[in-house]
Amino acid sequence: MFDDLRDLYQEVILDHGKSPRNFRRPEDATCLAHGNNPVCGDTLVVYITQDDSGKITDAAFQGQGCAISVASASMMTDIVKGKTVEKANRLFEGFHNMCTRDDFNVAELADCDEDAIDRLVMLSGVKEFPIRVKCATLAWHTMQAAVNGDQETSTE
Repeated sequence: MFDDLRDLYQEVILDHGKSPRNFRRPEDATCLAHGNNPVCGDTLVVYITQDDSGKITDAAFQGQGCAISVASASMMTDIVKGKTVEKANRLFEGFHNMCTRDDFNVAELADCDEDAIDRLVMLSGVKEFPIRVKCATLAWHTMQAAVNGDQETSTE
């Protein structure tokens, strides 16, 4: 079973890394932030478009980085579309905890939709490679910075 999960993790990373979703600069973005991971050299810009109620109507990114960083940004932009900023921040918190805490229980995300949780669980396989956790979380830190009005963030 563990090998199946690892294979699925690798397949997802390769798919999103080679063919990232939402790799573009939207003209109508309402906020953006620049993210930097100096350890790996990943740099990206996350663009978020919100409606008047605070719902994320579009999410996109541009930049360059390792396959894990690009795949995570691709998945993040898909996952947060249609979510409120509050829910997007909640998903960031849950994903970060999945990747960094040994005692994380997926039940902590019971208030989130199952599809998002399933995709985050796949991506959290990066936990096996601690040096790569910053690669996987960069896009999420950058999304959070954008919606909170910060212009830049770093994984330092």
